Amino acid sequence: MRFIKRAYRQPQNLWIRRAMFQIHLWTGIGVGLYIFVICITGSVLVFRRELTRMYSNRPQVSMHAADAKPLTEDQLRVAALRAFPDFTVEKVWRGRRGTTPVDIWMNRGTTKKQHLFDPYNGADLGETRPRAIRAIDWLVSLHDDLLGGMNGRLVNGAGAILLTLLCLTGAIIWWQGASKWRRGLTVRVRGGWQRMNWDLHSAIGFWAFIAVFVWAISGIYLVFPHPFSWLVDYLEPPDLNSLLPRRGDLALEWLAKLHFGRFAGIKTKWTWAILGVIPPVLFITGAVMWWNRVLSRTFSRRDSWHEQPAGRIRGRRPHGRPHVVASVGRGLRALRIRHER
Repeated sequence: MRFIKRAYRQPQNLWIRRAMFQIHLWTGIGVGLYIFVICITGSVLVFRRELTRMYSNRPQVSMHAADAKPLTEDQLRVAALRAFPDFTVEKVWRGRRGTTPVDIWMNRGTTKKQHLFDPYNGADLGETRPRAIRAIDWLVSLHDDLLGGMNGRLVNGAGAILLTLLCLTGAIIWWQGASKWRRGLTVRVRGGWQRMNWDLHSAIGFWAFIAVFVWAISGIYLVFPHPFSWLVDYLEPPDLNSLLPRRGDLALEWLAKLHFGRFAGIKTKWTWAILGVIPPVLFITGAVMWWNRVLSRTFSRRDSWHEQPAGRIRGRRPHGRPHVVASVGRGLRALRIRHER
């Protein structure tokens, strides 16, 4: 009961809160850059469908007579080699309809090309997958698999678990007591830039907690879906005689939708894209706090040690700590001075 009262009124000195702070600090430092990359790419990929439609190559086939016959495969090979004389034609892919361009794959050693050609006059209609589309696919692979296939996806799932841990420990640290919790809701500009940075980290973490927490849980689900499905089956066993979806199945479906933000039009997508920048901001503000609290003090102590004259550092060990004899001597001198006073 006493522990609960202290946690409610003044939790700053509780050992569990200090432990949560250390877990939050070092987890954030360890996965901060990972979260930065995942969230920025996720904000871009919210508009994946729009970007794909914008940059896809959909050329029009040239006007031709109704009785015109398309070029043969050999003629298309000649047309491709005429456009790219240094390449070798690997494959010719015809569409089912005569109004669709022909996809021709070519290679020159390790260099490969995929271009679309007009099936009637053999004109080059551009790349099958333009550079922008390849960049989008690269972002998808980076966001989903960290460019590492299935192994990268497993690492991504572990990163989502650590992000969940950051959310939970951050929520515990955010609570400053019954009389001070309102401080974590706003940003005070007049308290200096360090205080403002702290308030910014605390306030953004509070107001964006639900969004970041949902992304973390849904990220775990997208990589490790079986535990979630097992939980749904345990809480709501499947009924083979019913065709209606279970509430648990609907919840998992919405969990995936909430991860991508593609369920309520363009306004929701813009909201998700903007919210996706919040975790990188939290990482930056947290890194600044870590610098102020840990690194800057470490460097300042090291600099002050190097700047001390030889007489000041007499009686110290090589690593800067005073010898026991020197410490005892200073203690005796202090006691003598207080006694004389």
